[in-house]
Amino acid sequence: MSEKTKQQQNTDSGNQSNEQYFSAQPSSRDVRRNLHVSLRGHEVDVEVSNGVFSAHRLDLGTSVLLRHAPEPPATGTFLDIGCGWGPIALAMGLESLKADIWALDVNERALELTKTNAEKLGLGGRIHTALAADIPSDLTFDLIWSNPPIRVGKPELHSLLMAWLPRLKAGGCAYLVVQKNLGSDSLIKWLSAELGDGFSVTKYASSKGYRVIEVRH
Repeated sequence: MSEKTKQQQNTDSGNQSNEQYFSAQPSSRDVRRNLHVSLRGHEVDVEVSNGVFSAHRLDLGTSVLLRHAPEPPATGTFLDIGCGWGPIALAMGLESLKADIWALDVNERALELTKTNAEKLGLGGRIHTALAADIPSDLTFDLIWSNPPIRVGKPELHSLLMAWLPRLKAGGCAYLVVQKNLGSDSLIKWLSAELGDGFSVTKYASSKGYRVIEVRH
């Protein structure tokens, strides 16, 4: 492989990385691929594409979250922050057959993929894909699961989490997966201070260099 080709691949990879976090409409070609994944023991086939987080596999952090998060309630209103092509929202839907699930992202291609995958799995009527502005401002949640976009930077990440975690219902829980070397332990301290009285923030599980953080209201 020539040096020029390597440089171009690195550039393309960098562009896709930026797109998956920041772009409403990715500029990369929408090349759909089929992927077979296991979501909390449910073997499913999904569609993935370029310009969307973890476009070639089930991300390790997401896998850790799905393996360690406790069994969700049978019913309620759930939220997936940063849904990508939908593994977390789909897992919620497959586990809790009477739950109403909101899948949030800034990337419109990601939302389209999540909607397509939900419909293929018979979950289309219960998984609602949405930009932040599309979620009713008075809606609160029994459960939040997320592999949050750590690489957007602390100000953006903190703003995102504080927009949604306070909307947990009393008795509700959130489970976030964050790499230890990307600041999971400091995030626990920050969330505990910012959320204040009425919330507890603790390390729930550790695996493969990741922490699963529990936020309980």
